[in-house]
Amino acid sequence: MILLKQMLVLFIMMLVGVYCRKKGIFNDEANKRISSLVVNVANPALILSSSINQEAVIEGMEFVKTFILAWGMFGGLMVFAYLIPKILKAEASEYGTYRTMTIFSNIGFMGFPVIDALYGSEALLYATMFLIPFNVLIYTYGISVMKKQTSDNAQTAGFQLQKILNAGVISCVVALVIYLTRLPIPGVVENAVDSISSLTAPLSMMVIGDSLTKINLKKLFCNGRMLIFSAIKLLLIPIVGVSLIKLLELNSLLIGVCMIMLSTPVGSMNAMLAQEYGGDYELASQGVTITTLLAVLTMPLVHFLMEVWL
Repeated sequence: MILLKQMLVLFIMMLVGVYCRKKGIFNDEANKRISSLVVNVANPALILSSSINQEAVIEGMEFVKTFILAWGMFGGLMVFAYLIPKILKAEASEYGTYRTMTIFSNIGFMGFPVIDALYGSEALLYATMFLIPFNVLIYTYGISVMKKQTSDNAQTAGFQLQKILNAGVISCVVALVIYLTRLPIPGVVENAVDSISSLTAPLSMMVIGDSLTKINLKKLFCNGRMLIFSAIKLLLIPIVGVSLIKLLELNSLLIGVCMIMLSTPVGSMNAMLAQEYGGDYELASQGVTITTLLAVLTMPLVHFLMEVWL
């Protein structure tokens, strides 16, 4: 019930984004600037707030387990993503887009706010570990499978260290250093970081809502292949994934974090990669839109099923 309420809150925020676009408050330039604000300022502040608030204590070995689990989870998703386009009988030109959509979810814009609301700051400490493989892989593996095989793109789509060392990864590293060293942070700084971090959920959901106005929803929900992919992405992967993770006998908080990470919808970064590196931008945009809408229902459903079955 808590997760359902939180998803409804996020959905209302998305509707506000739709309203802002309809009234001319939002436009493409505003969308781009707000997205940059969330990615580079608000979300990193949310990550830092998890370490500054040191009421929760996690043993060092738990961090090691989480680090290994995070890389293992993404490794498993990469293996499954290889099969997805073939299962869906997609066009060859769509293979890269389907593969990245399978792996790279909206763990920043939607996952972190939900984890924070559902499990609190202690869970965010676990969650930050998942951003490291996410950012490393999306700028290496993600680009390599998305790009067009042309000489023009071959020079620009390789390993780019400066993109891996972005605000998200840096804030993860700083958060872990602060937590592990128990570095004291002045109260005024803590309050400022907490206030900035509170921008993450409303701004990110409003941006997603703004993007929904560009999609023909009637046509989208008649796309059988995309609906099948959405069912696999939002239901099959999290249920099977959490069931397997449960066998590792980890603590319930970490399992809950994994559940949210696996059940979040397709991340908007997939559309950005497709546009820049020659993937199927329209397909990626459709994937972001339909999974975001359906996640309002599927995330609470997955949570309920995990509670009942496991």
